[in-house]
Amino acid sequence: MRLIFLGPFGTGKETQATILAEYWQLPYLALGDILRQAIAQETFLGLKAQSFMKQGKLVPDTLFIELLRQRLNQSDARRGWVLDGFPRNLSQAQALEQLLQEIGQRYDWVINFEVSLNTLLKRMLGQGDQNYTQPKLAQRLEVYPKQTAPINLIEFYQSRHCLKTIDGNLSVPVVTSSLQELLDLQVAV
Repeated sequence: MRLIFLGPFGTGKETQATILAEYWQLPYLALGDILRQAIAQETFLGLKAQSFMKQGKLVPDTLFIELLRQRLNQSDARRGWVLDGFPRNLSQAQALEQLLQEIGQRYDWVINFEVSLNTLLKRMLGQGDQNYTQPKLAQRLEVYPKQTAPINLIEFYQSRHCLKTIDGNLSVPVVTSSLQELLDLQVAV
């Protein structure tokens, strides 16, 4: 089973990805974690990424793809994975498809977590994050669909008949149960 999780922070996708990875006994691959680990281990790609970050620049997609290539080629990821944090736009989705083709892997499903702005605000403010006020959080959450996951990313996966949408407004156990049911049904088919 190879899954890609989409959605802004606060949707519960990280929680669900972790639960599902354990349920299916697969590695949970968060691109941010992969990047931080490469920097901490001072790998060639990690040092390269760190130099971009020190200059206040974004880490280029090509570097993320190479980090992902290394991680997907590790033995524990060969039989499956749950990917969170990538892709965030159409060009990244296309680069990911090319990478997977090159390494002889494919994804099975793309899970899009839909959560209302109200629910996201409640969750973020409820976590007591002192770095965000309600207006600042609302602004950050409104930027996600414009910059991070434009509708054409959703359309990209819909056109491949692999997109599944989950109502992330519900409680963690209910979302977990519906997600496991959905994927168990897909595996059984």
